[in-house]
Amino acid sequence: MEKILVVDDEKEIADLVAFYLESENFEVSACYSSKDALEQIEHVNFDLAILDIMIPGVSGLELCKEIRKSHNYPVIMLTAKDEEIDKIRGLMLGADDYMTKPFRPLELVARVKAQIRRYKRYNQNSVSEETDPSLLVHGGLVMNIRTHECRLDEKPLVLTPTEFSILKILCQRKGEVVSSEELFHEIWQDEYYSKSNNTITVHIRHLREKMNDSVERPKYIKTIWGVGYKIEN
Repeated sequence: MEKILVVDDEKEIADLVAFYLESENFEVSACYSSKDALEQIEHVNFDLAILDIMIPGVSGLELCKEIRKSHNYPVIMLTAKDEEIDKIRGLMLGADDYMTKPFRPLELVARVKAQIRRYKRYNQNSVSEETDPSLLVHGGLVMNIRTHECRLDEKPLVLTPTEFSILKILCQRKGEVVSSEELFHEIWQDEYYSKSNNTITVHIRHLREKMNDSVERPKYIKTIWGVGYKIEN
């Protein structure tokens, strides 16, 4: 049974989310304060966290930052309506997805399931030791699909599961233009994409920062304006 952390100072919302998730056989720890959440983060091995950004004291953004210090499980941020900067900051700090309040509980459950499926695939190591590692190589970039390790110019490149998935897809389809919608559906395998969704854009930006890649003169990820992204052959 997967363990999920739900943090929201509005008890009614946290309990509602917990109810829907428990109905889908998830084990839920609901916290109504950042203090309780920090204690849970330190002592419990979760499979996913749902964090409200506007929490008194330590914000959801700071909680996300704390999680990313030692954990790579998915994080979904809950944001106030039209707070675009909070969405971007959350993604930049390592969040995997976000939902705007008010939200539909069933859509949140769908996103949770999609994130956990991807997280399990990311951590799965089902290939036997006798099997040669599956490597993707492009210039100084080397990705090991079997061990989920990535190196750039001989140095470890630390990526979140979402970042690793995006880079893997672009490397596997080297020379092709891959749209944000294609990337979104291939990673999350759900139908809640909309043209206003900038999740992929922010993850690409974060990837470029980690890789010291330039938008104007990209060595790796090239933007094809109005179409998508590609890694040149």
